[in-house]
Amino acid sequence: MKEKIHPTWYPEARVTCACGNTWTTGATVAEIRTDICSKCHPFYTGEQRIVDTEGQVDRFLKRLQVRDTKRAEAEARATSATSPDAPLTDFDIPKRQLDLLRENGLNTAGELIARLQEGGDDAVLAIPGIGRQHLATIKKALRARGYELVKAE
Repeated sequence: MKEKIHPTWYPEARVTCACGNTWTTGATVAEIRTDICSKCHPFYTGEQRIVDTEGQVDRFLKRLQVRDTKRAEAEARATSATSPDAPLTDFDIPKRQLDLLRENGLNTAGELIARLQEGGDDAVLAIPGIGRQHLATIKKALRARGYELVKAE
């Protein structure tokens, strides 16, 4: 064997943990410093503690918060887009058809959908000046905004 190639062996190397626990062991360095030991590690203590190295946990929690915020905003947009109080003027319905609907007391999407659910297509077709083509245009505008039109039975 070659001489003087092996590191110096310290049979009484002192190990010091960040929690204050110390012990001796054999090592190639005289003093070892560690962040976690068996006295403070969550696995051995049964304590719920997050060991954060270089802010990884914080970055992860921030990503989760951003995701939750975006989800909540998307749900709010979807809810407001299909609100029954949305005025019919917000839809892509031609002006002539809007005027006919307003003259018959249908000013919001909720009122129009309620009329469709109660009497079906015939309830809207009973409005003077509204034909099948107009009804198809109105229904298409409602579906484009995400409203579900259930047929009356």
